[in-house]
Amino acid sequence: MSKDKSKILILGAKGMLGSDLKKIFNGANVTTWDRDEIDITMREALKKKINLLRPDIIINAAGYTNVDAAEDNQDLANQVNGYALNYLSEICYNLNATLVHYSTDYVFNGQNKSGYFESTEPSPINAYSRSKALGEKNILKSALDKYYIIRSAWLFGPSVAVPCKNFVNTILDLAQKRSLLKVVNDQYGSPSYALDLAQKTKEILDDNLPFGIYHFTNRGKTTWYLFAKQIVKQGLKQGLIKKPVAKIIPCTSEEYPLPAERPHYTVLINTKLSKGRTWKKALRDYINSEF
Repeated sequence: MSKDKSKILILGAKGMLGSDLKKIFNGANVTTWDRDEIDITMREALKKKINLLRPDIIINAAGYTNVDAAEDNQDLANQVNGYALNYLSEICYNLNATLVHYSTDYVFNGQNKSGYFESTEPSPINAYSRSKALGEKNILKSALDKYYIIRSAWLFGPSVAVPCKNFVNTILDLAQKRSLLKVVNDQYGSPSYALDLAQKTKEILDDNLPFGIYHFTNRGKTTWYLFAKQIVKQGLKQGLIKKPVAKIIPCTSEEYPLPAERPHYTVLINTKLSKGRTWKKALRDYINSEF
């Protein structure tokens, strides 16, 4: 069946990635559900509702994404990010459907400064990342062989939810409200524009790429501090924020403690897909188009 005739179900449709997936996968054969329509942790209800729809492709952009809150809500994080993938894998297997699921750079411990390949074994260090690694494991150990696990990192983009919470929006807001911002400068990664990830997902499906694990981020690596500096620079250039703006200074992770430990170096190495545009270009386009 050609992808333009496939019946596609998008889960988590109101989130950052889900919002852009809706833009990219638009058409009569696309159904979009969020938490209001379905709870992916309720196995029997999930099975019943999806079996009635009978999609050819399920794109799972639903997830528990609050890294720090997961430390106190490990059971919920595991249910949403981990055990629900047992249910979705089983449903897809029985329907002969394809499952697309998104994972994260945080499944790695961040100790390898050479970066992480698609085949690298996960080594999570906090509750959130353990729940995401559990989700991957549950797909891999299931009977389903028609799946794509796409790992990405440092995601930014729009959201149907109000207010939209992501690092870019937060920095644009705080840069105007505060005189000083401390941002960690010892954690390295690759920012990813949700729209680019959604477009790459469509390319993977349209091109019938082999099933398996993929890595996709925008090109280039940075730190949260340097990312914040670029956000303010673009915000000033586009007139979203006006001088004076907060002074942004670097700090260490130890100087900015959070409930969940963060990995220090989680650059994902992409060996299977065409490379994305640079994160700076993606950031510029996001700011130009969304504000």
